[in-house]
Amino acid sequence: MVKSYLRYEPAATFGVIASLESNICYDSSGKFLLSPALEKVGVWQVRQGVCSKTLSPSASSPGPSLAVTSIVASPASALVAVGHADGSIRIWDLSKGTCETTLNGHKGAVTALRYNKIGSMLASGGKDNDIILWDVVGETGLYRLRGHRDQVTDLLFLDSGKKLVSSSKDKFVRVWDTETQYCMQIVSGHHSEIWSIDSDPEERYVVTGSADLELRFYTVTKHDLGDGEIGSSDHKDSVDNDLSSARNKWEVLKYFGEIPRQTKDRVANLRFNKLGNLLACQVAGKTVEIFRMLDEAESKRKAKRRVHRKKEKKDKKEKKEKDPSKNVAEGTDIGDGKHTSLEESSPTIVVSDVCKLLQIVRSGKKICSTSFCPINPKNSLATLALSLNNNSVEIYSIGSDSSAQTLAIELQGHRSDVRSLSLSPDNSLLLSTSHNAVKIWNPSTCNCLRTIDSGYGLCSMFVSGDQNKYALVGTKGGKIEIIDVPSATCVEVVEAHGGSIHSMASMPDKTGFVTGSADHEVKFWEYRRLKKSGHDLERLTVSNVRTMKMNDDVLKIALSPDAKYIAVALLDCTVKVFFADTLKFFLTLYGHKLPVLCMDISSDGDLIVTGSADKNLKIWGLDFGDCRKSIFAHADSVMDVKFVPNTHYVFSVGKDRLLKYWDADKFELLLTVEGHHAEIWCLALSSRGDFIVTGSHDRSIRRWDRTDEPFFIEEEKEKRLEEMFEADLDGAFENRHAPKDELPEEGAVASAGKKTQETLTATDLIIEALDLAEAETKRIAEYEEEKTRGAMARFQPNILMLGLSPSDYVLRSISNVRPNDLEQTLLAIPFSDALKLLSYLKNWTSNSEKVELICRVAVVLLQTHYHQLISTPSARPVLTVLKDVLHSRVKDCKDTLGFNLAAMDHLKQLMAMKSDAPFRDAKSKLLEIRSRLAKRNTGKTDTREERKRKKKQKQGSDGHAWTVVR
Repeated sequence: MVKSYLRYEPAATFGVIASLESNICYDSSGKFLLSPALEKVGVWQVRQGVCSKTLSPSASSPGPSLAVTSIVASPASALVAVGHADGSIRIWDLSKGTCETTLNGHKGAVTALRYNKIGSMLASGGKDNDIILWDVVGETGLYRLRGHRDQVTDLLFLDSGKKLVSSSKDKFVRVWDTETQYCMQIVSGHHSEIWSIDSDPEERYVVTGSADLELRFYTVTKHDLGDGEIGSSDHKDSVDNDLSSARNKWEVLKYFGEIPRQTKDRVANLRFNKLGNLLACQVAGKTVEIFRMLDEAESKRKAKRRVHRKKEKKDKKEKKEKDPSKNVAEGTDIGDGKHTSLEESSPTIVVSDVCKLLQIVRSGKKICSTSFCPINPKNSLATLALSLNNNSVEIYSIGSDSSAQTLAIELQGHRSDVRSLSLSPDNSLLLSTSHNAVKIWNPSTCNCLRTIDSGYGLCSMFVSGDQNKYALVGTKGGKIEIIDVPSATCVEVVEAHGGSIHSMASMPDKTGFVTGSADHEVKFWEYRRLKKSGHDLERLTVSNVRTMKMNDDVLKIALSPDAKYIAVALLDCTVKVFFADTLKFFLTLYGHKLPVLCMDISSDGDLIVTGSADKNLKIWGLDFGDCRKSIFAHADSVMDVKFVPNTHYVFSVGKDRLLKYWDADKFELLLTVEGHHAEIWCLALSSRGDFIVTGSHDRSIRRWDRTDEPFFIEEEKEKRLEEMFEADLDGAFENRHAPKDELPEEGAVASAGKKTQETLTATDLIIEALDLAEAETKRIAEYEEEKTRGAMARFQPNILMLGLSPSDYVLRSISNVRPNDLEQTLLAIPFSDALKLLSYLKNWTSNSEKVELICRVAVVLLQTHYHQLISTPSARPVLTVLKDVLHSRVKDCKDTLGFNLAAMDHLKQLMAMKSDAPFRDAKSKLLEIRSRLAKRNTGKTDTREERKRKKKQKQGSDGHAWTVVR
């Protein structure tokens, strides 16, 4: 009889606040902060500092390929786009917490995402050097833009989404026309990789940042204004504008100037706040430089002061100089006076007049990303969120003079690697250690219950039989810390060893424990109770009762369940076994080529398993010390190994990020589970073996639960072979070794989709549906023919057709394909099946809801098989019918949409008539109030002349000022 095993599956991930690979981002309302948590996205309520929900992709094997690499929130809705390391993009509805669609197009990690202003279009850039534009409403890819020679780092929409600006590591900025799908302009000038790009909300300036010591500013040219006006300056000669616009027809970005930065680190992120009066420049270090953007009036005043100071300096210099020719001096004074008066009346605005350094925000750790809150606070200029590389998030309030930290989200995770894990005897508490803290967790709810300051904890354990009241931590400094769990305090620190304590093991009789250290000593300790004078309360302390000297550093200790043997792993790659009572030598286990890092003894005391830095697991018999089996277990060092209680099943973890499940009797690999994104350091197993907990270098703690689903060894072997085969297929899709075509300088356009296993499966299903429908059509024709002859046999439809007609059944299979995968699915259909599919399109046009889908199918098939269709006589009647039918159906849909839009405009006008102010005036009034509040916060007020001028502009042509805003 074939033996079955129970499967372990991922159950929970906790301990991660903000991972390093992606940016943080506020949602459009400003109430929630979106933070990457490995393959998930945490949604944090900023005021309470708690995680309200988690956006986790539904994948059978979460792993590094699903790591979040980019996040962006739609400015006009509750949608959030999340880019992943495998090139996929998931669109989430933040209010529901559900994934609306998945977009596949990139062959590498997604590195940049940006919505247009109305949130209808999404642009994505990746490590494959490509830019893809997506239709968010239709959930389809529009086209792919190729031209960059290196990774795309940032994207920016301009001119209501008609222009797209992209930056790349190839040191160039490209401007694309999204309507003609053409590269309009290539901007050079940077001497190193360009890492970020952004524009103010009014699109006056575009700022780029790189490793250069300055930020480059560009003005945005509005070609559709008709007079060649540049949106950032008003003092230009009209003739020169016409000539320059004729010469530079495609020049969208015009170099304006440079602003020096205060730090030498490269720019990591550039972002304007929502009002556009602040610019945050985050560098690849611990600082964020905040620049203040001046409006037009302030820029002119600053330029006049600059010119005036320049004139004063020049006058002082001329007074000091003595000129013998008085007439010549008078002539020059007249000429200079005319020039300076003209310059003072209309000074030229330079970049230093527009942007000035406001302050520098400094953090204690390296900053990974920044995000401005879209809500403008009352008592400060802006709110800025920072994600740090120590798994924490800080919120700062930016004032006019200084910044202050208002909130820190850090208690829900460790600042560094999780080095050890221990479960309490009743499995109700989990203890984890890192370089400076000990945390107590509830493993079932994944909540952090206690945080205690500590040394660098390398090993830990709960004190048995004490109702989980005390825990012990062995540190890198050779100390034993006694932790009182209910009060979350360290009650005593014992100077135990002269070197790092690498291992700690409890005695089977629960009276003490054993420690092993790098000082070549193994020490036996006993628990003791101390009473405070005048108090009835007792506290735990420990005392050393025995010490055993070794010849090398002790790396791991294991005690047999019957307390008969103690096994000690040394730095000399051996494991020495002693009698626990007399400490006499019993066995030496030779065989590992590198030091043994972990080991465990089975519950019955028969087997001992050792894991080493040589990537091998060795299973030994403890009675004679014979090596039963040596298994090449992991692709890197084996870091921890544990027996499932009362069995010979073994779990092992390693630096290859994998958790593996073994049968030590059959020496077979049972299960391989992926999940962690970095090296796994430690492993803890429940007393019943119903769940496992692992800790990793990625700061995460993962719980894996045992399910009731059985599996067999042979099935798992076949599944692993299939995964290897699919991985080879994915490599074949990418054609990594095929010669790449040289892209033209102006770029190229390609299809947005990507061939995946899902598209191939969808193609097979469509072909199968076509064959089934064809067979059913023949059966119906034969039945009708027999019916005309007088045979009245009852027709039995094919149950696989689900009660649908052949045409509807094929339409159902087409409709089940995701909109993003439709093009790649149809590209793989052979010509004979494409002809069958075209013949069904006429019948489908009667369904008004499917007109858009039918048109997409027709266009893709015609573009793909154009030459074969025009040379096939049997296809001409079908194409002739489709030409008339599709045009009429599309026209009907267009008329319906136009009618609905006109009705909505009419309703808008009716509501405006009932209101005191039209919509546009109310909106402009609201924007004016916001800008006035922003100026008040910065300490700047309008002059009397400016207030009079604005009052005249507000009165408008009808002669009255708006007084009511709704």
